[in-house]
Amino acid sequence: MYSIREIAPQIFWVGGSDRRLQRFENMFPVPNGVSYNSYLIVDSKTALLDTVDSSISDLFISNIRHALDGRTLDYLVINHMEPDHCANIETIMRLYPNVKLVGNRKTFQFFSQYYTQNIEGQRIAVDENQELSLGRHILRFHLAPMVHWPEVMFTYEKTQDILFSADAFGTFGALSGNLFADEMDYDRMFLDESRRYYANIVGKYGAQVQAVLAKLPLDRIRMICPLHGPIWRQDIGTLLEKYRLWSTYMPEKTGVVLAYASMYGNTENTVQVLAGKLADRGVRDIRMYDVSQTHLSYIVADTWKYSHLVVASPTYNAHLYSSMEAFLRDLSALGLRNRKVAIIGNHTWASAALRIMQEIFSTMQDMEMIGTLDIRSSLKGERLGELDALADAIGASLAGT
Repeated sequence: MYSIREIAPQIFWVGGSDRRLQRFENMFPVPNGVSYNSYLIVDSKTALLDTVDSSISDLFISNIRHALDGRTLDYLVINHMEPDHCANIETIMRLYPNVKLVGNRKTFQFFSQYYTQNIEGQRIAVDENQELSLGRHILRFHLAPMVHWPEVMFTYEKTQDILFSADAFGTFGALSGNLFADEMDYDRMFLDESRRYYANIVGKYGAQVQAVLAKLPLDRIRMICPLHGPIWRQDIGTLLEKYRLWSTYMPEKTGVVLAYASMYGNTENTVQVLAGKLADRGVRDIRMYDVSQTHLSYIVADTWKYSHLVVASPTYNAHLYSSMEAFLRDLSALGLRNRKVAIIGNHTWASAALRIMQEIFSTMQDMEMIGTLDIRSSLKGERLGELDALADAIGASLAGT
């Protein structure tokens, strides 16, 4: 049975949600599932904007057939060729053999890498600012390379000032009937997941996000329709401000994330003592994570949110503990910058963790080092003065942020 909703005159949401999925891209936990959004414009000509993941194909096809009400499909606009959005392209082509595929040159390169179907005579390759008239609705295309794949483009519907934004402005989490952010408690239900989605999926490409935002009529946009998560039609400036901060790697809040690895609890104990000392100094909003227990995507998201980061790890096999190395290498690969950092190492006979963590942070831009501490096996009373000094330095830095 179909499940659609008209989100604007002649424009229908025809997507769906998958609550059975355990890990998005087989990597990121999605305890609340994920939505796959697709949009259909029914005008003098009809246009479908993106398809969905294969997990909801049956619902998707039922939605399209109902929304078209016997009409044919004239255009399929492909804003993003990732399989969770392009999985039903060939099905659409079989159902509507005369459909024209609208994309850019890179779109069709990727199409040939995924599929074998001959689409000569059916493809329309568009460039920046090229337009397509459907009748009352006029679509204008904006290339958005590396947000977060090289073929990505945005589609801007000029008549109603609606931005179809591909994966940008998306979030983890399934939809529950309410499609619009203003119909739900967005901050409670989706804000953290939106940040986690951005930081881990798009975070590396802040410069590219800024570039595409610079060429959009941001002051005129009345609705933003992403491929995952709620649609925005109110308080759009709030969403754009989040993207401005996230894409320029500026923290949203003053606060500290404590991320540690610990084999037998001694490094963990050091971080616990430090956290208490920070609290004694009036530091608020302290977040603490064991990198071996919490999926790194959640820690990355909070690191994106807060101004300060403290990392602590033991040496292991004359190297850095693997889960801490994975976390720090991920931060480096994602391009995080503009944070203030303190480092705690731990070793029994040969120190390596502190040095390697310092080396990793040295590859990252605009990371201010507050202080370091290297302990031997466990925290002893004679080292508390050094830990107090580190807590003082972190507290002073937080107060000055």
